[in-house]
Amino acid sequence: MTQYERMISGLIYDPMAEEILSRQVPFLDRLWAFNQLKPSDLAEKERYMREVFAECGENCYIELPFHANWGGRHVHFGSGIYANFNLTLVDDGHIYVGDRVMFGPNVTIATANHPIDPELRGRGLQYNKDVHIGENAWIGAGVIIVPGVRIGKNAVIGAGSVVTRDIPDNVVAVGNPCQVMREVSERDREYFYRSERIDWEELG
Repeated sequence: MTQYERMISGLIYDPMAEEILSRQVPFLDRLWAFNQLKPSDLAEKERYMREVFAECGENCYIELPFHANWGGRHVHFGSGIYANFNLTLVDDGHIYVGDRVMFGPNVTIATANHPIDPELRGRGLQYNKDVHIGENAWIGAGVIIVPGVRIGKNAVIGAGSVVTRDIPDNVVAVGNPCQVMREVSERDREYFYRSERIDWEELG
């Protein structure tokens, strides 16, 4: 089995193997060019996501700069996704993002990890575990999501959280490590911030 085959199989592998770098570096060059685009270069931004990402739906937008180990090659975006500044995707493994997910600034999603065994880690070896984020989730500013985690649909992850375990659908979760605080409830349809009511009549 080649190092690249080990990589895509989730096994321990050498990320500096030539067969891997020869595939990876061209995407990093394209990412560098992507990050030089102006805010008004909307068509070029969309073209990059459609050509480089594994999948990209309609109406996705990324504020630059954007960082990704493989330039986003192993990223699967649904439709209607918004990512604020400094989204960092350690996409050595695959990252699956459902429709209408929102990312605050400075979010990091990691799929790559290193063995705890000091000998293996000293050799620079790693392994990857995919991350899944369900539709309509909101990932707050400064959140870190570690390899292998699944976040459910409609989940809200509070700012600064470190998500080390799966989060179910329809909950608000916060903290380090991130834990479920409560379910999304009917009260959330009445109040948008503390005791401030949602003006549904004006919003339509």
